Amino acid sequence: MSDQLRPIIESAWEKRELLGKAETQKAIREVIRLLDKGELRIAAPVMEGWIINEWVKKAVILYFPIQKMTVTEAGPLEFHDKIPLKKGYKALDVRVVPHAVARYGSFIAKGVILMPSYVNIGAYIDHGTMVDTWATVGSCAQVGKNVHLSGGVGLGGVLEPVQAAPVIIEDGCFLGSRSIVVEGVRVCEEAVLGANVVLTASTRIIDVSQSKPKEYKSIIPARSVVIPGSFEKQFPAGKYQVSCALIIGKRKASTDLKTSLNQALRDYNVSA
Repeated sequence: MSDQLRPIIESAWEKRELLGKAETQKAIREVIRLLDKGELRIAAPVMEGWIINEWVKKAVILYFPIQKMTVTEAGPLEFHDKIPLKKGYKALDVRVVPHAVARYGSFIAKGVILMPSYVNIGAYIDHGTMVDTWATVGSCAQVGKNVHLSGGVGLGGVLEPVQAAPVIIEDGCFLGSRSIVVEGVRVCEEAVLGANVVLTASTRIIDVSQSKPKEYKSIIPARSVVIPGSFEKQFPAGKYQVSCALIIGKRKASTDLKTSLNQALRDYNVSA
């Protein structure tokens, strides 16, 4: 199916006048339908890491100009938007607590729990994951199995530029309250972020668990325990503290997986 859809999407991306054609609009809407069903993804895991499907992101961007503004009502609530809301949660076996909102074109797997939160188009949330109160999953963000996004967690979205990588949270991760992950940062399997950790493409990620520090860029290694930190930087006006992320250790293999999500932070005297 993607072999048939991709050339149409790529052509419309280069020649926007093609958006007026029925064939083009049908192809774009089919991509969004497949995203909604989880049969197509913005990014997918492969043996050597992750592959980004830029043409699928292009389809999401092209979906907006072919859509008309419509009114959606949910009881006394009214919405006015181009993208409809996701529906059919009972059939999907997804628990949705008021006022959780997910846009059509996002995939939410069986067993996911959405507390009052927001999931944008193109996002992918795998089974067993908890999206806690006021957490936001931005456009195209990829969230693995059995992840816990604590209250107020923010996963950044990305549609343009098309070349930009989405945020990726791999299986079994625990993100503490008010932590933020944006600009294509990848948090690898079973990593734990303490409360208020902020990760951007330019954030210095420093492993301080050994005798010598080791730096990473845009990636948190598997099973890392991470807390907010700072380092001193010289500016024209003087020396000031700049935020960074500190890897202070690894989750203990001897600890039960579910327990260790919270216990990993306590092992290092870090708040969740």
